[in-house]
This record gives sequence, structure tokens and C-alpha cells, in this order.
Amino acid sequence: MAERKKVLIVDDDMILRQMYAERLKGEDFEVLMAGDGQEAIEMAAKDKPDVILLDIMMPKMNGIDALKKLRAEADTKSIPVVVLTALLQQIDQIKGLLGPKDSHLIKSETMPGAVVEKIKAAVV
Repeated sequence: MAERKKVLIVDDDMILRQMYAERLKGEDFEVLMAGDGQEAIEMAAKDKPDVILLDIMMPKMNGIDALKKLRAEADTKSIPVVVLTALLQQIDQIKGLLGPKDSHLIKSETMPGAVVEKIKAAVV
């Protein structure tokens, strides 16, 4: 049997993290969770997820700064990232940081099932 893919969910909203965790576990993903960008960087380096679901608006370190740090480190720069943001203008700020396997979604325009599909597509 294939090894389960590991996803790191990074969002300061615990309810959202739990909801995505349940959906992804139902799709046979191993789920890790972080509440801010700093925690995400530490977990990504240690746990080597197959994909990261990254919110932008967070305390301590926002998603843009976290993405910059992830891209700057040799052991995390190639992990696919699905950026989830509430604000359309933030997409322009992150476009230069996104790699070929990365993608972005607007929270208000995206149903949870579509987020799961983006995550699945990133790890193929």
C-alpha cells in the first residue's frame, strides 16, 4: 500500500484547521497542524510534509513571510504550497513566491472540497 501523504495545515483559526483536517483525513492524508507561520516553518523543516495549506493572515508571522522563509531553506523550498487567503490583493504579493506546483485560493470563493482537490493535485 502507498504511503499516506502528509499535509501541514497552517491557519490561526482552529475551527477551520479542524474542518480541513477532518476532510483530509477522510481522503487518507496524514494531517499536521500549525497555528502561525513560525510554527509552520519549524514543523515543515522537521516533519517534511508533502504539501502545505497556508493561510496568509496570522499572528506572529503571516503567511507571506512564512512562504518567503520556506522558499529560502533548501529542505523546504520544493514543498508544494496551497495558499488560502481572504484578500484578493494578497495574491499579487505572493505570486512571485509561488512555484510551478503551488497554487492559491480565495477563502470566500472556495468550498472545502475544492481546497481538498487542490491539495490532492499538488501531491500527484
